[in-house]
Amino acid sequence: MGDSVKRVLFVNSEIFPYLPESEISRIGRFLPQGIQERKKEIRSFMPRYGCINERKNQLHEVIRLSGMNIIINDVDRPLVIKVASIPAARMQVYFIDNEDYFHRKQVFCDESGKFFEDNAERAVFFARGVLETVKKLRWAPDIIHCHGWITQVLPLYLKKAYIDDPIFSNSKIILSLYGDTPETDFSEDFSSKILYGGVGAEDVSILSEPTGINLAKLAVLNADGVIFGSGDIPEELMSFCRQSGLPLLPYKEDSLKDGSFVDDYNNFYDLV
Repeated sequence: MGDSVKRVLFVNSEIFPYLPESEISRIGRFLPQGIQERKKEIRSFMPRYGCINERKNQLHEVIRLSGMNIIINDVDRPLVIKVASIPAARMQVYFIDNEDYFHRKQVFCDESGKFFEDNAERAVFFARGVLETVKKLRWAPDIIHCHGWITQVLPLYLKKAYIDDPIFSNSKIILSLYGDTPETDFSEDFSSKILYGGVGAEDVSILSEPTGINLAKLAVLNADGVIFGSGDIPEELMSFCRQSGLPLLPYKEDSLKDGSFVDDYNNFYDLV
């Protein structure tokens, strides 16, 4: 893509300080700031999990972006968009919200540690919610950078359902992989729930076994570049990425500690 990258959309499963500090949430917090400091425009999105304190973090609804319904399983679900600021980073974070999917106090598992049965639907809603909101913003990203398993439906939708939309016609997908791949299978009907727009059954055949690994592989198949974001990615998934022929950026623990990963990622955007 050369030096034409001017706008980067970050789609995150976690951002610190809205969720506890972790490898993913730290990158979600500091990477957008670093890319913005390198003179690129950025937007960041994450789900509005119920454990996020709206008053403490000063979230407020963006009325002009809310009000749309997203249909999943023939049920209309209202899409609510909220926003908050991280003053130290001079950046805003947009939150995808819906009462049915994101008001529970836990993130991906219930109090007993059981994987939520509707996590597949939550991923579908989040992906479509992000893309529809970016359309409303009329903000065309050059790079869409996905972090965390709940973002991994988005690459498929971009390449199959939104590819003809002028907002996304020049967008490239970067996929960061981490050790958060769910070990519990998604619902058996994941492959039918994900169908939308130009997405056909043949595009999601890999989800006939609805595992976390297969969802990640589906994202890789629709990505333009992959970053190994942590040192505990399943070997099966790393091997799949190496065989994909995509540009790969290896995991460098030291660069994440000293902050130089921002330049590595920034250069990778231009490469892809």
